[in-house]
Amino acid sequence: MKIENTSDLRVLVQTARGGTLTAAAHALGITPAAASATLKRLEAQLGARLFERSTRAMRLTPQGQTLLDYAVRAFELLDEGESLVTADRGELVGTLRVAAPSDLTRSTLLPWFDEFLALHAGVQLSLSVGDRPLDVMRDEVDVALRYGTLADSRLVARPFAVTSPLLTASPEYLRRHPAPKTPQDLVHHNCLIFNRGGRRHRVWRFAQNGQWTEVRVNGDRSVDDASLAREWAVAGHGVTLKSALDVRNDISSGRLVHLLADWQTEPYPLHALLPSGRFVPARVRAFVDFLALKFEALTASFVDGAQKASICPDGTKQTAHAAQGRR
Repeated sequence: MKIENTSDLRVLVQTARGGTLTAAAHALGITPAAASATLKRLEAQLGARLFERSTRAMRLTPQGQTLLDYAVRAFELLDEGESLVTADRGELVGTLRVAAPSDLTRSTLLPWFDEFLALHAGVQLSLSVGDRPLDVMRDEVDVALRYGTLADSRLVARPFAVTSPLLTASPEYLRRHPAPKTPQDLVHHNCLIFNRGGRRHRVWRFAQNGQWTEVRVNGDRSVDDASLAREWAVAGHGVTLKSALDVRNDISSGRLVHLLADWQTEPYPLHALLPSGRFVPARVRAFVDFLALKFEALTASFVDGAQKASICPDGTKQTAHAAQGRR
């Protein structure tokens, strides 16, 4: 028996992504009961069990995984057809699904999103903000902006900027604590720690005259949202090491002071990530090109020598392996 309604396949896709029927129902705007009935109907039509059900989650059977792979490809082909049709009219339409770090979104991206949507009235933005990286291949994401070293060969990376984190603290904090003169002085400071890739970033590295030194830092608070670490620093709670992109406005306004300016830190590249081999709709290509121009203009506008040296644009395309190999 053939599948009677291709929309039933969306329940399959969303259940696989969310792990539960409740998550699938929420994503599709239907009730869990309706999602369950749809999935049962699909299994009956195919005469195959698609999920192993448990009280906590639903796992794909081998038959379910096979159908999921083809369903995802089918929806990608539909997206491609829609993009080609609308491209003939010179319009961009559809939902643009973006994942981005919290602090970068607040400090830099929000007005750019507004500008892009104003230019393309047919595009809707679905934004996921956070510092826990999403699985670009599995989750519903068209493009993810991500800091750091890349190792997933299934992804294509478009570099936007190479940042060097800056050590900063507020004037209020520095009135109460002498500014560090060397990295080793940080052991006597309250260091605000945030997570990278699910791990607490406690080892901070600095270099001078080509010699690198590591300092294991400690503090009274850590967080998985890097924007909160910056806000704590502005409020005078401690010292933080963050991307120059994220703290540039606070430094220029005097809310934060750049410390150990004569020491180097490790390069911290920012990329746009897209799944390798997947069709890229015109709206996604246009958005990535738009951001590339924005980051190029932003880095060119820096007038402070230390900041300009710590942020370098790069508009070439590369695979994730290539990005990793240049580190």
